[in-house]
Amino acid sequence: MGRNLSTAGDNRKFEGYVYLLNIMNEQALQNGSDTEVSTVFTSETSTILSTARGTAVKLLSRYENSDSYIDKLLDAELRRSELSAVDKALVTELVNGVIRWLSRIDWVLTGFYHGEYAKAMPIVKNSLRMALYQMLFLNKIPPPAAINESVEIVKRLKSEKHAGIVNGVLRNILRNLHTLRYPSREENEVLHIAIHSAHPQWIAKRYVERFGAEQAEALLNANNLRPMLTLRVNTLKTTIEEVVRVLVEADIKHEISPIHPNSIIISSLRDVRTLPLFTEGLITVQDASASLAIELAKPLPGNLVYDLCAAPGGKAVHAAELMQNDGRIIALEKYETKLHLIAENAERAGVTIIDPQHGDAREFTATELADVVLVDAPCTGMGTLSKKPDIKWRRTLDDIRKMAAMQLQILNHAAGLVKVGGFVLYSTCTIEPEENEGVVSLFLEKNPNFSTDPAENFLDPAVCVNGFMQTFPHKHKSDGAFAARLKRNS
Repeated sequence: MGRNLSTAGDNRKFEGYVYLLNIMNEQALQNGSDTEVSTVFTSETSTILSTARGTAVKLLSRYENSDSYIDKLLDAELRRSELSAVDKALVTELVNGVIRWLSRIDWVLTGFYHGEYAKAMPIVKNSLRMALYQMLFLNKIPPPAAINESVEIVKRLKSEKHAGIVNGVLRNILRNLHTLRYPSREENEVLHIAIHSAHPQWIAKRYVERFGAEQAEALLNANNLRPMLTLRVNTLKTTIEEVVRVLVEADIKHEISPIHPNSIIISSLRDVRTLPLFTEGLITVQDASASLAIELAKPLPGNLVYDLCAAPGGKAVHAAELMQNDGRIIALEKYETKLHLIAENAERAGVTIIDPQHGDAREFTATELADVVLVDAPCTGMGTLSKKPDIKWRRTLDDIRKMAAMQLQILNHAAGLVKVGGFVLYSTCTIEPEENEGVVSLFLEKNPNFSTDPAENFLDPAVCVNGFMQTFPHKHKSDGAFAARLKRNS
């Protein structure tokens, strides 16, 4: 796992805190600790792991020892778990919270741990992390209770000795909780921002250089907010006024998106799939930035549309709604197991013009050129860190470069699928220029028969930059996303 989390070489230069900026390096997986974790997790006698906090420690340790993303691990664990809904919510909060604030938590623990914290057993580290997260960020859980739970987990799974270490470290931190020190801005502004906002130093450095320190901090802090759920209203079936009325009657807190008037932001909702609004297809879960991208594409009734990267189908369904369910949409998906998601979302929304097909966006051939081709390209996801906090620990600069190369391949192929006078809509959920403006620039160099159709002609200027759609979490209450409307002229 250490290879996935490694960052640029300058992250290793801060004396005394090598581990913090190269989180969970290979040393953490040595000393036989991974074997011990496996033994513990497969033992039927380890009932402590069936509690909410025990489950959280198990998942965090599993995450540390694998290449899996935490949302996949969480989903798989909670599906088979017999925990109550309340406990499942606690597990989700603890796991995502620890990962969201990982380097800040580890900064504190490294300063109080006697010995090499980086080499501590995964169960010990993650029990410490879980308790400290509760102490720093959850005001409804008394610190002594959080400490006792972690101590008990380590005592049951390891030994009194290890439990004593955990107890001593956490109680020492508790005594000094209000005087904790982080890197000072004066000595190293980038390191200060990186640790305080819990992001890898390479990201903090990159954003400070790009946006300036103030805007960079605002962006990184927005990434750490608990994710909100955005619902797009299906205008084929209802109106936003009617959906708002239902939400008010159900006493569900909400607000209209500041950038998309047909989207509603929900701050607290257990499971949208249980709402009649959802089951009857009146709403779709879709970020406002994704909705704006499809409206920039502007598919019209009767159009032929190719959606080259379609699953789970949200953009295809939105396109069908804008087309008044008149025309045809080929929804292409590389992974055949995801085709049912497209079909299910279409059926729920009441649209009948979507044809899910299995295929690779770089190889798809068509007998008829399309009016609109949608390229919602695979990307690093760097605009979605609020929803997927572990992305920031998994990604590297090299990932951005590799992703841009694949995106350009897909976009170049898409150019041959659209008719003269038609449009290609290129979109991502990242804010990295190499994946966005950089890809479009290289595409236009290779395809001089295309030109940019300025986003300002279709969208609010507040979400447009230099002819492109560009949203940021700290400015728009949405994911960070990008879209370009590219017209074929000849």
